Amino acid sequence: MIKLFTTLFIVTISAAAFAQNGNVKGTIRSGAEAVGFASIGLEGTTLGATADVDGKFELKQVPAGNYTIVVSAVGFRKFKQTIVIESGEETQLQVPLEKSDARLQEVVVTGTMRETYLSESPVPVEIYTPAYFRKNPTPALFEALEIVNGVQPQINCNVCGTGDIHINGMEGAYTMVLIDGMPIMSALSTVYGLSGIPNSLVERIEVVKGPASTLYGSEAVAGLINVITKSPAKAPTLTADVFYSSHKELNADVGVSKKFGAASTIVSTNYFRFGDRRDVNNDNFTDVPLQHRVSVFNKWSLARQSSKIADVALRYYYEDRFGGEMQWIPAFRARDSIYGESVYTRRYEVLGAYQLPVPEQVTFSYSYNDHLQNSAYGNTLYKGHQRVLFGQLVWNRQLNEKHNLLAGAAYRYTYYDDNTPATGTPDETEPANTYLPGAFMQSEYRFSPTITLLTGLRYDYNSEHGSILTPRLNLKWSPDDDNTLRLSLGNGYRVVNLFTEDHAALTGARTIVIRNELKPERSYNVNLNYNRYINLTGGYVELEGSAFYTYFTNKIVADFMSDNDLIIYDNLSGHAVSKGAALDVEAAFSFPLKLNAGITLMKVYQVNKTGDGREERVPQLHAPNFSATFAASYIFRNAGLTIDYTGSVKGPMHLPVQEHDFRPDKSPWFTLQNVQLSKALGNQLELYAGVKNIFNFMPKHPLMRPFDPFDKHITIDNPHNYTFDTEYNYAPLQGRRTYVGLRFTLPQTIKL
Repeated sequence: MIKLFTTLFIVTISAAAFAQNGNVKGTIRSGAEAVGFASIGLEGTTLGATADVDGKFELKQVPAGNYTIVVSAVGFRKFKQTIVIESGEETQLQVPLEKSDARLQEVVVTGTMRETYLSESPVPVEIYTPAYFRKNPTPALFEALEIVNGVQPQINCNVCGTGDIHINGMEGAYTMVLIDGMPIMSALSTVYGLSGIPNSLVERIEVVKGPASTLYGSEAVAGLINVITKSPAKAPTLTADVFYSSHKELNADVGVSKKFGAASTIVSTNYFRFGDRRDVNNDNFTDVPLQHRVSVFNKWSLARQSSKIADVALRYYYEDRFGGEMQWIPAFRARDSIYGESVYTRRYEVLGAYQLPVPEQVTFSYSYNDHLQNSAYGNTLYKGHQRVLFGQLVWNRQLNEKHNLLAGAAYRYTYYDDNTPATGTPDETEPANTYLPGAFMQSEYRFSPTITLLTGLRYDYNSEHGSILTPRLNLKWSPDDDNTLRLSLGNGYRVVNLFTEDHAALTGARTIVIRNELKPERSYNVNLNYNRYINLTGGYVELEGSAFYTYFTNKIVADFMSDNDLIIYDNLSGHAVSKGAALDVEAAFSFPLKLNAGITLMKVYQVNKTGDGREERVPQLHAPNFSATFAASYIFRNAGLTIDYTGSVKGPMHLPVQEHDFRPDKSPWFTLQNVQLSKALGNQLELYAGVKNIFNFMPKHPLMRPFDPFDKHITIDNPHNYTFDTEYNYAPLQGRRTYVGLRFTLPQTIKL
């Protein structure tokens, strides 16, 4: 009897409690389409649900009362609405979601050195994912950046294929390349190391245009490119991407991830081989250097109970490349009978981050790299060795809901040695040791929901150049979710990169001359950025425009013109300017079409003071006044096919010519365009094929006097005293080529 009474009591109480609750049912749509797997929650409570594939959801036993329901889904704007739950009643909802640019809710770290939403960052940051670069697959990051507006991969040597990355027309020495925020690409590695970053390890790439020396120090003058690597905990179990071209290029990327308890790891390997000696222009020199390259990247992450970061990564990179006369063999290396440029590169890297086990948010980041290079440029033997040790401690504190403070200290040690006059005499050299301690502070204050002010200051002490201060100021104004205006004022600096400055003298027949002791360069920049989002009934359009102006003092310039046999380096007695404007457009529609396009207009020049007090304007080499990029993708859903059309357009750019040169001192207009067709074979396999450089464009006159590369016969039938040189370049020397590839992805198995 007691048991029966107890049971009836429990049932009665439960029924009474249930009667005080209500249910919420609804369907989520965008236009006529259901939005599956959206997240639904009641603000201020722990009640929530996930919609099914048809966009339907249900919240059961919600206590009676007034609530704000929040619905969010990737690619859509967040939906909020006040609802009333009545006892024992069921509330029906129809939730309309508007499509949005998913990038606005992506997390970025590069602009402010702390995680923040892209839409909330006071610093304009551009994000590029591997999916964007897969529209035109390349074996390395260097070539992939060709379809990024305002970023120009520039080949500087037609024989060995060295290159750097220009941002807004400024030379590669002004661009800092980071991996996971660590400055591991500098000096010696900027010339060849950029080709060793495989696309397979990339999670995303963040690009900041404009000085970032306040946070990142030397070299971040034109801007920086931060390569964010994949997280071992989230990476697919297995990935493989292999393609082969009609020019006999073979590229293979393979990645494997695995969990071991609290630890997870990813191993990413890249292998590239190009061994076809091509000479389409019949100058007896290889059009494109032969390359044999391997890169192995291993990253470990530890899942800590406090959710604090503990990552470490290692990378090994080896490359053997050759360019030169078609009949060259290794027996002619560093000899003066058959000309060849043979480069052996070996590089080790270690980088990582660890958040200290303290209540405050304090992170220690570190990196170390060891770069060995053994090169022969004709009969000139170059051997270089560089080590860079970097450590940084960053404290990040949210003082209140409006004010964030970030402060840090950094130390960089650089060891550099080679067998050139850059570190002594050819017979007797002394290693160069540079010490660069620094400290920085950054304040980000949100005056209102629409206005954010970011200020920062950095102090560095360079062991060769002394004290250097670099301030910054960024102001963001967002009157609503669709419009954002950002104003950036910054100061940058750059100290001399020895090998970067004298590399051009090693290839060809010129001698380097450093006229005076080179001083650090300084830059002053202003950038105005406007972002406009336009929501369409069947998609969206996002516009981003920028106007930039950079003023340089103590600019290090290379004089190719005064003497055909010399490259003379000195600090500019006047000043230099880089100014221009850029516009980027992204559009996506409810039908399966997506468009990206960008245009950059700029003027880059230096102003020299002559002996009589006059000012002479000299244009910057390899800086086109007009450049554009575009990418269009269309999906044939029923057939599982995707077609991608990508390309770039370059206006005329000034080129390094010799006195009385018969070659034009400006390049012609040209375009490089590519098309690719991809076919999904199930959920894990994809077959793709395409054509690169559809119009088969190749530059003319790439080499001066290729028949006399050692200048042995310079006095014979040569009235203008032309000498052999390799710097006259404005586009890749590869013509049209086809390729075919295969991608395989095995996702992680998530255990619930």
